Amino acid sequence: MADVHDLKQKLGLGDAGLAGLGHNIFTAPIEELVKWARRRSVMPATFGLACCAIEMMATGTAHYDMARYGMETFRASPRQADLMIVAGRVSQKMAPVLRQIYDQMMEPKWVISMGVCASSGGMFNNYAIVQGVDQIVPVDIYAPGCPPGPETLLHAILALHEKIRTGELTERRKNTGKGAGIELSLENAPDAQPEPVIIRTGRR
Repeated sequence: MADVHDLKQKLGLGDAGLAGLGHNIFTAPIEELVKWARRRSVMPATFGLACCAIEMMATGTAHYDMARYGMETFRASPRQADLMIVAGRVSQKMAPVLRQIYDQMMEPKWVISMGVCASSGGMFNNYAIVQGVDQIVPVDIYAPGCPPGPETLLHAILALHEKIRTGELTERRKNTGKGAGIELSLENAPDAQPEPVIIRTGRR
C-alpha cells in the first residue's frame, strides 16, 4: 500500500486518484470523447424543398465556410447523414418521403427546421401543406426567417453543436422520443457575415 501511495504522490494524483486529474485525452470518459467526435463531424442530409434550400446551399460555400465546423459536405445518402435540415415547406405528398428518409438515417440523428414554412406552414395555410414538420419528425432546432439567411442557419447549427456536447439531446430522444424544440432568437445570433473584400484598381 505504501508503494501505491508513493506512486500517487509522485504523479501528483493525491488521494482522489485519477478522479483528481482534469479531463484530457487520456483520462476523459469515453462518452465525453464520443460527444466531442459527434459534434465535430455532423453530416447533413440534403432535403431542400423550397426557397430556403438556396440559403442552405449558400451556407456551404466558401463565403460562409461551414466546413470549419466539421460539416464539409452534404450527404445524398441518408445512411451517411446524421442531421436533416428541412429547408422549406413540406407538402402532404412529400411528408411520407421525408419520414422514410428520417427513418433510414442512423442514430443518433438530429433535425433542424429551417424557415417559417417548415416550422409552421408559414403563408401556406391550406390543405396541401403540412402545418409544421414536427408533426412528421421530432425537431431539435427551429431556425426562424422567410427565408433565414446563412447566418441564421449557422446559428442553429452552433446551437445544435452545444446541445450535442452536453448530451442532452441524446438523453431526451432516448427517454421521450422527441426533439429539443429549441426556438432561436435572432437577437443573440452571432454575426457570421465575413468582412467584405475590397478590390482596388489603379483608377480613382
